Amino acid sequence: MFDTIRKHQKILQLVLMLFIVPSFVLFGISSYSGFLDKETDLVKVNGKPITAQEVDNTAKRQAERVGGNSQIAQTLQFRQAILNELLQQRILGFAVVDLRFQVGKEALIKSLQNIPQIRALYRQDGSFDDARFKQLLANNGLNEEQFYASQAFDLKITQLINSVARTEIGSPKISEIVSTLYETERQIQALSFSAKDYLGKVNPSQDELETFYKANAKLFESPDYVDVEYIVLKADPKEDAKVFSEKADQFANLTYDQSDSLKPAADKLRLSVQTQKGMTRSGPPGVSRDHPLANPKVIQSLFGDDAVKNRRNIEAVQTSPGVFVSARVITFHPAQVLPYKEVSAEVKRQVSQRAAEKLAVAAAAERFASLEKDPKNNSGFGGPFWVSRNKPANLVGPALDDVMSINPSKFPAVISVNNPGVGVTIYRVDQVRQPSGTDAKVHKAQAQQIQALAAQSEFAGFMAYWRDAANVKVINPLKPISSGAGS
Repeated sequence: MFDTIRKHQKILQLVLMLFIVPSFVLFGISSYSGFLDKETDLVKVNGKPITAQEVDNTAKRQAERVGGNSQIAQTLQFRQAILNELLQQRILGFAVVDLRFQVGKEALIKSLQNIPQIRALYRQDGSFDDARFKQLLANNGLNEEQFYASQAFDLKITQLINSVARTEIGSPKISEIVSTLYETERQIQALSFSAKDYLGKVNPSQDELETFYKANAKLFESPDYVDVEYIVLKADPKEDAKVFSEKADQFANLTYDQSDSLKPAADKLRLSVQTQKGMTRSGPPGVSRDHPLANPKVIQSLFGDDAVKNRRNIEAVQTSPGVFVSARVITFHPAQVLPYKEVSAEVKRQVSQRAAEKLAVAAAAERFASLEKDPKNNSGFGGPFWVSRNKPANLVGPALDDVMSINPSKFPAVISVNNPGVGVTIYRVDQVRQPSGTDAKVHKAQAQQIQALAAQSEFAGFMAYWRDAANVKVINPLKPISSGAGS
């Protein structure tokens, strides 16, 4: 099976990054000593639990490790990602134990010498600074036994993955077949029935317009919007990075802990409270893309229940390097249906467009029925052109799929493709060919995509097998900290 993974280990490593987090605080986020924990809480793997406390502690360490703040570690999304990582660790740990993988002394020594922090402990004369090594471990809450055990465990995981990677899969032939299919070209002609060509034939009555307006009031709403106030913390190029990091932590903590006002954070850090009116879900009007309030996460937070209903400060967001923002909703303006007089022109446009589209669809259906009886008739069609999956021209989605799926034995053939809101296009297909030359770069890219998909699929199957073998059971869902989960 796994020839793809054996030949393309970088692809595998990318896949594994989704699942595996290095084992200890010194080189990662989690300790395997938790295997012996007997408290039942979130998930059980082979009868041994992963607890909310463990998730929260790991989330905090990971957030600190990547330079985040405590608020990030408390979010449900971040903690759920940590839980998923811990679960994958436990499953792989179960597999390693079940398969009785062993690590030799020489392999362990070689692995340790590849760790930058360990290499740095060697003196110029080649001797090892054992005292600094023990201090380094102590600073990270580890003893030598725990450290060596963690490294041996990581090597066993590597051993497991390598054994999987040595399994064979016949992907080159599959890649060649797929590339050939993507290169295959078909000659087509197009005949469009566009709604805009039928607009002159429609004239909706006043009753039709008002009836449509009443039945589709949602289409004529003004969007909801908010008036907000906000503060921005920007790094001073002359300022020490550590000092700014401390300010950023203060900024995040003050806006979170005193969530009913931005003033405490503004006063403490000497920031001005600014205002912005008329901010919609598309962002604030008339500002540049790099404006702090134009950040998607900021916009989403400002329209969340906590900001709109409870009027709390949003979580501090880093919108760009050295720039943090927090904001709060002052006034929320709900969506409102606009009076008919204000939207009458738009009502007429929509009603006319829909009526014209119906005429276009009807005309296309009539012509298509005729062409099915006589597909050789190409009257009214545009000039012929060649398309393939590699070079689809202006065909996308279902249109390309339908054109490429016709059996050549049925040529010439016609298909009809609806374009909602636009009209209908009829395609006539009459020839198929293979291009005389092939693009080696395209072939290579397609082969890599197929190999990556195969690697992901096979590894997912591998993990699914061991998940079942480890008898994984979900005991309780992970809850937001505000609901009482965690510490």
